[in-house]
Amino acid sequence: MGVQTGGCQCGAVRFRCEIDVGTAHICHCRMCQKAFGSFFAPLVRTRSLVWTKAEPKRFRSSNHAERGFCPDCGTPLTYESHGSVSIAIGAFDDPAAIAPLKQFGLEAKLAYLDGLAALPGMATEDDPDMAELTETLVSYQHGDAPSPDEA
Repeated sequence: MGVQTGGCQCGAVRFRCEIDVGTAHICHCRMCQKAFGSFFAPLVRTRSLVWTKAEPKRFRSSNHAERGFCPDCGTPLTYESHGSVSIAIGAFDDPAAIAPLKQFGLEAKLAYLDGLAALPGMATEDDPDMAELTETLVSYQHGDAPSPDEA
């Protein structure tokens, strides 16, 4: 898959790495739910990880793992255990290229996740309640590509 780049939402922490595509997964365990503040944690194992702009701050979530996050904006970034580092798939500049292949922690999987695809939905720009917001929105998030000084 080649070298991939990514980082946090504010751009304070950026990385470059190769990934082990076969390790892309979703973890439903309660620790991952809390660490990501979400239904699950989408992760992929890295090789040759280089922090190109700062490093994440780390929280030891158990006696076996640390979890990295941006100290400025709080974006969850890593799961680090037993000498390997997995990165949050959503933190990559091209997350669509990294599809999860398996799931772990099914004992804590939220039952309603299986029905999400059946929920009604629409694109943000098609939501009349969001029209004014989308017309005036100015994003302060880092773009999905390395800046010239990170390349």
